[in-house]
Amino acid sequence: MDQIITESRDGILRIEINRPDKKNALTAAMYQAMADAIKAAEADGGVRVILIHGKPDLFTSGNDLQDFLDNPPRDDKRPVFQFLYGISQAQKPIVAAVAGAAVGIGTTMLLHCDLVYAAPNSRLQLPFVNLGLVPEAGSSLLLPALAGYQRAAELLLLGEPFSAQKGKEIGLVTEVVPENELFETALAQAKKLAAKPAASLRITKQLMKQGQMAAVTQRIKLESDHFGERLASPEAKEAFAAFLEKRKPDFGRFN
Repeated sequence: MDQIITESRDGILRIEINRPDKKNALTAAMYQAMADAIKAAEADGGVRVILIHGKPDLFTSGNDLQDFLDNPPRDDKRPVFQFLYGISQAQKPIVAAVAGAAVGIGTTMLLHCDLVYAAPNSRLQLPFVNLGLVPEAGSSLLLPALAGYQRAAELLLLGEPFSAQKGKEIGLVTEVVPENELFETALAQAKKLAAKPAASLRITKQLMKQGQMAAVTQRIKLESDHFGERLASPEAKEAFAAFLEKRKPDFGRFN
């Protein structure tokens, strides 16, 4: 079974995360497949829009922990960062349909999407600090700019789940859509974009993002450096051990 399903039709490249037995947890191979799909879409004149989605009740639970530990992303050449650079630098519009869990990168990737539709059952979360890590995908730059420092601090420092409605309030979610209408709504909006002048769409997106593009790329690199360092930290080791042992981590002995 393909864990990343791609289909190109009517000018839209669909990227479906398809690993429901593991809560759509992402492996290095899945990141590579998504990075390759975005790269191919950017080069394909027949593709005008990219649509990313998961299952009706599940977007992604974030990284597959065992694969993450076996293939730690210690530098920005790894598949996860190829995906992040690809989605953050994409010239074509990206639409996302989100339902259920959207943990870690399941939330941060939305900062690089142009239209985000989320079901009421969505539970977004940025648990990096809770794992002894730091934010990724340029979220330490983009989220404060989008939501304001205090609201970004609440989400990044506490790392607690938040709703699709809160995502809309801070500007991360375009619209909250009933679960049974989510995919069709996102697809309909993608079709609207696909019918518009492709060059005008690309240039308009470029104009909106031009002022921050270099800063975002630089921040992703800086975050990746810190991320790699934190992976080897005693706090991260304690967090992962606690997760695997199904207990509460104890960070009190670390400064």
